[in-house]
Parts: sequence; structure tokens; C-alpha cells
Amino acid sequence: MGRRAPVARLSDRVPPVASIGLGPVRFRSGEVILQDTLIREATAADLAGILAIYPRAFPDEDLVPVVRALAALPADEVLSLVAERAGQVVGHVLFTRCRAGQGGPVVALLAPLCVTPELHRQGLGGRLVRAGLAHLAGEGIAYALVLGDPAYYSRFGFRQEPSIATPYPLPAEWASGWQGLALRDSWQGLSPTCLVVPAPWQSPSLWQP
Repeated sequence: MGRRAPVARLSDRVPPVASIGLGPVRFRSGEVILQDTLIREATAADLAGILAIYPRAFPDEDLVPVVRALAALPADEVLSLVAERAGQVVGHVLFTRCRAGQGGPVVALLAPLCVTPELHRQGLGGRLVRAGLAHLAGEGIAYALVLGDPAYYSRFGFRQEPSIATPYPLPAEWASGWQGLALRDSWQGLSPTCLVVPAPWQSPSLWQP
């Protein structure tokens, strides 16, 4: 397979969710406890740990600049979650709040998603995604989008996106990877429009070869 768009790489290279989960879930002040792994909102103190896991999980790609740029967005524009084990960041997912068309409803763009290699195939990526989607739905965001592997993201209910176009045209072979998911019953769909994204996503190289 040839070179893939960085935005796709950011969101689809997590191994499939394992058939067994991570054990009992407890909730504490908005945090999710998964056995000895804690999923919580990221803080400024987590940035070094977040940036450290991307080169380990994606050694052939330099994802640190875009991850750093997304982390620098105002807090009301992103939802950044980390998985923490023994005081160390072992996983990360970020959702960017965008608009479906100029002045349109707020929707969430899922990317990046990363799990440290030692914990691949333990379902941690799936737990991060589900925790983020639940958080977004709880704050009233009704729709989420992702550019990634349909075989993976269909597990969460994502389907090929029919109405909201990417900011830049996608190669035909990536079209099936652009997917959407309604998070709330209030979502009624839209007439065709284009996703409006903040500055870190406005580079054509993130959407094109």
C-alpha cells in the first residue's frame, strides 16, 4: 500500500479491540478506572508523556508536531483523554470540536489515537474511543467523524459519511475511511456541507498524499 494521508494514520493504526475487556469499570469524578488503568482528561502535565508514546507506536512517522499543535488549542476546542497506568501515560485520544459548515452545528473529529506498543491488542484503544464518545454525547455534541480503517471504527458504529465533506478532497481509495457516527437521537442529518476545522487541521498534507 502506498503512502497514506497523515490524518488517516493518526486514527487508524490501533490494533482491533480484543474480545476480552480490561476488567471491571468504576467511575470516580469523571474518571474511568479499568483494573489498573485510569482513563481521564489530559492536563498540561501530561503533554510530555503524550508526545513520548507517538514515536514508539509510530516509529516511521513524525506525528509529534500535529499532536503538539492540537494539544495547544484552547480547552473548549478539544477533548484530550489519556490512559494512565502506574503513573505513566500509555494511551491517548483527542477529539477536535469542529463545525459542519460555516456556522453549522458543532461536531467532533476523532484523531489522533495512540496506545503504547506493549499494550496493543488489549482493548485499550477501544476504551479510549468509547470514553471520549460518551463524554462528547454527555456535553451535547451529537455527531462525530473519523478518517480511519472502517474495519476498526465500524465496531463503534461509524459508517461511511454521506453529507459532511472533508476540508480537502480525499483520494478515491480513502473515501470509505471517512466515517460518521450519530451520538445523540437529536441528530437529524444535514444537507451536503464541508467540515470547518481549526488551524492544525488546515494543512492539505493532512488530507492528501
